[in-house]
Amino acid sequence: MPLRTLPDPDRLPALDPRYALERPALGLGAGDPPPRILLLYGSLRARSYSRLCVEEAARLLRFFGCETRIFDPSTLPLPDEVTGDDHPAVHELRELSMWSEGQVWCSPERHGQITGIMKLQIDHLPLSMGGMRPTQGRTLAVMQVSAGSQSFNSVNTLRVLGRWMRMVTIPNQSSVAKAFEEFDDAGRMTPSSYYDRIVDVMEELVRFTVLLRPHAAQLVDRYSERKQAGVAVDPATDLSSIATASRAPRS
Repeated sequence: MPLRTLPDPDRLPALDPRYALERPALGLGAGDPPPRILLLYGSLRARSYSRLCVEEAARLLRFFGCETRIFDPSTLPLPDEVTGDDHPAVHELRELSMWSEGQVWCSPERHGQITGIMKLQIDHLPLSMGGMRPTQGRTLAVMQVSAGSQSFNSVNTLRVLGRWMRMVTIPNQSSVAKAFEEFDDAGRMTPSSYYDRIVDVMEELVRFTVLLRPHAAQLVDRYSERKQAGVAVDPATDLSSIATASRAPRS
């Protein structure tokens, strides 16, 4: 199974509990069942900073009451090497995307762009799969790590890809500069403004996910897709027509 086990899932040494909300989406909608979040990272290095950032994000999401899965891309084939989802890693990635309500994408910046590993995962996610859409309507948080000074090239590209995949990308984002200075020998992020921004982003992702949860299907319901599928609007259940009729001027 191409899933990473999260080490020390409940230990948050860089988080100051005096300022941490355990349920940041309280009052915005139903928090049960726990929001389901899939996390993707973009490097296979033994000490991958995008993976370490994703692990910190997953711990925070668990603290905020979410269920998380971290996909391990190490066995993914190239897109043209396989057909459909016959490969077990491709099948698992697509199933995890279908399972998720929200996602976190974190890529290193390499030559001013996201890595091939990051793009590979997104390329294996089709817009449509057996009548289902594995990314459409999901919330998305984007993050990046850099070896040098702070940059936003990767997060900007991830935003473009999120829009293409018909996802609801949240306003906040994280860009960690000189990532090699931000982690201790055990691979844990040390207290810093960069860590605080990841907390902010995960809080916001939880809020948007819970807020959109009851409306996701309606928000991405499209005329063109109904027409293509031959699914006519049922007047008996079309609440929009009822509301329009109620506002019509009386003769």
